[in-house]
Amino acid sequence: MLGLGLLVVGALALSLCVGEVSIPLSRILRILTSEWSSASSGTEPAADAVILLTLRLPTAVGMSLVGASLAGAGVLFQGLLRNPLADPYVLGTSGGAALGAVVGLLFGQWAPAGIGPGLVPVSAFAGAMAAMLLVVALATVGGRLPMVTVLLAGFAVSTVLGYGTSLLLIIGDRLMLPRIHAWLLGGVGIAGWTQVQYAAPFIIGALVASGAVCRRLNALSLGEEGAARLGVDVERTKLVVLVLGSLLTASSVSVAGMIGFVGLIVPHVIRLWLGPDHRVLLPGAVLGGAAFLVIADTMARVALPPSGVPVGIVTALFGGPFFLYMLRSARRDYSW
Repeated sequence: MLGLGLLVVGALALSLCVGEVSIPLSRILRILTSEWSSASSGTEPAADAVILLTLRLPTAVGMSLVGASLAGAGVLFQGLLRNPLADPYVLGTSGGAALGAVVGLLFGQWAPAGIGPGLVPVSAFAGAMAAMLLVVALATVGGRLPMVTVLLAGFAVSTVLGYGTSLLLIIGDRLMLPRIHAWLLGGVGIAGWTQVQYAAPFIIGALVASGAVCRRLNALSLGEEGAARLGVDVERTKLVVLVLGSLLTASSVSVAGMIGFVGLIVPHVIRLWLGPDHRVLLPGAVLGGAAFLVIADTMARVALPPSGVPVGIVTALFGGPFFLYMLRSARRDYSW
């Protein structure tokens, strides 16, 4: 845990230092402690402060929150479904968020000036939560939530919503296509603190609440009957985990767009290192997800200057092979 915490700090420091304009770590510390005005002279420090405080710091904090939320959601879904292939996008939540974001982008151009900028994250969040509620409603049988039915309903809803998004891309405003395409590739830039302030309460609250279900997820590793014998309300636990996981996914997608692999890779790697106990696995994955996405975003920003590439491409190109390497080098199975 200490090593993961240091990795997050190092990733944040790297993200703040690296970019089109390199800023030494010593100057960053002076800016953050409000000593830069007396320690330096001229206009360059003021420019560094603007770059740091209005661009890089919000981006680094936002990406750490998004990475933590996606990894935390991955732990929840994998623990609930007892399926190592489950991730935050398996239940249709991402499809709902994508459809909502596209609707917000298309209609936001006609919205009043004060409403337009906030319409996209709000519509993405609403779409994600609506998709989750639809999956739960379709999968509920006699007051129970069979996990196989949940997976099938999630797949069906995700497929329908994906084609709905494609239809909107075809009939929508062609001038909006680059922005919509960037959203679907995880290429949404975090501009200022507004997006971070919007998402932070939901992400932090959901992660804290997720810590309360770790013991019940450990019990579910014995199977539903075994968990019920231990006194766990299995159906209520399923609903709580689905809501928390979908809330984490919706919050992250509404801010940073569609970023894949984080919720799949990070829980796997942390489980290989720390074991299957969710009381340790969840906080470890939260720290690992934060560090992973901050590093990936830094690489995306410097890959093809000046515009960079979408961070979703970086997570796929580097995260996938790294995950396969870790899985191969471990040469052992892990248990639930």
